Amino acid sequence: MATAANTCSFRCASAKGFRLGALRCQQISGLLAKDFRSYRSGLLAGNASSPIKSSVWGGGMAVRLRRVCREVLLEPRYTPLVAACLCLAEGGVNLWVIRRVPYTEIDWQAYMQEVEGFANGTRDYTQLRGDTGPLVYPAGFVYLFLGLYYATGRGADIRLAQHIFAGLYLLNLLLVFRIYCRTCKVPPYVFFFMCCASYRIHSIFVLRLFNDPVAMAILFLAINFFLEDRWSWGCLLFSLAVSVKMNILLFAPGLLFLLLQRFGLLGCIPKLCICAVLQVALGLPFLLENPVGYLTRSFDLGRQFQFKWTVNWRFLPEEVFQHRAFHAGLLLAHLAGLVLFALHRWHSRSKESILSLLKDPAERKHPSPPLSVNKIIFILFSSNFLGICCSRSLHYQFYVWYFHTLPYLLWCTPTSKLTHMPKVLLLGVIELCWNTYPSTVCSSLSLHICHGLVLLQLWYGTALPPAPQPSKKSDPLSRKAQ
Repeated sequence: MATAANTCSFRCASAKGFRLGALRCQQISGLLAKDFRSYRSGLLAGNASSPIKSSVWGGGMAVRLRRVCREVLLEPRYTPLVAACLCLAEGGVNLWVIRRVPYTEIDWQAYMQEVEGFANGTRDYTQLRGDTGPLVYPAGFVYLFLGLYYATGRGADIRLAQHIFAGLYLLNLLLVFRIYCRTCKVPPYVFFFMCCASYRIHSIFVLRLFNDPVAMAILFLAINFFLEDRWSWGCLLFSLAVSVKMNILLFAPGLLFLLLQRFGLLGCIPKLCICAVLQVALGLPFLLENPVGYLTRSFDLGRQFQFKWTVNWRFLPEEVFQHRAFHAGLLLAHLAGLVLFALHRWHSRSKESILSLLKDPAERKHPSPPLSVNKIIFILFSSNFLGICCSRSLHYQFYVWYFHTLPYLLWCTPTSKLTHMPKVLLLGVIELCWNTYPSTVCSSLSLHICHGLVLLQLWYGTALPPAPQPSKKSDPLSRKAQ
């Protein structure tokens, strides 16, 4: 019943947004038509010969148009209307990119070679490899790209693959917009920067055909299920996304916190089992053949990255970049950030200790308030962003890991903390850093500065306001004593 009510409320909110936009357009057209009729009747009566009256009429129309445009671009309730327009525009943009911009081969052929080995009967994961090296992704990647392998004529029809990824781009965008429609935090004008202004994101989807956007699209689908309070289906899809690429695990600390708050320790165990069972089921053919080889290859957390591809650590010497102590320091920083956010931002408004999350929600001394849409999104997006800030290396395709979450991370805090223009500037500088190829000392430093600023405004912008101090009234006894 709650799920149906949530789904119904979202549909009603979306429909309301479209109706508001259409109603506002009708209102302004009616006002303009009324002004035009008045002006025309004045002409017929011979009263509108003065150019001053014409300018007044034109000025009134311009004022109304500006007011309507400002309202549509700044009010989050118009997000469905703006999202529909941008999705239509993005369909044309992606077709134009496919036809006009040359495809660049990076990993697609390697993907096809890796899944071809599976199609030919190889079940030993250590024997699956392509031109760029051995297969290093979990089993879900193999099955999904095996489907693309057959759909594109063994990977030969690149143009068809590009159109499939263009469809994936639009699906991903719809899922992201559905999340933003629920949050009502981001002004609609920001979505123009999220859609049409990012060269790198279009390139990752339709010109490079990486597996990163596939994993992220499945993740955003899982988040939509979380928002509808369908946690079992959400966990299933979350695990499927992890099986395509492990970067999804950056959302896992936030998801674990949400599961504990929603269900308690015993209640969240079945949800975690759903994630684990899917991983075992997908990897079963490889686990039966060579379990150690599968686990060490597909979930290799200690894999070394090449310095020449790093976007975020170009300013470091290569020996420091490859040093294990540096990696350990980043891991400690990541864990410290998660602990601080869990204690002081994710759990900040609770009256109980964070250990109370282990109890069943019905047995807690102070019942936890129901999880709001914004709390779910804030915890998941900030969990991922902390991992991005502490990553051992970011490659160019990794931009899609957090690109669509940046508008929320910047606008979820009150505008008084950081006004619109600096936030848009931060988006622009981050985009510029990711479009600088090869990365430079300046671009890497700038990226870290921008990440630091986003992190600071998340920390201070979501802090609880100080409790009002009770006014100190003079004690009557003390007055008598004086």
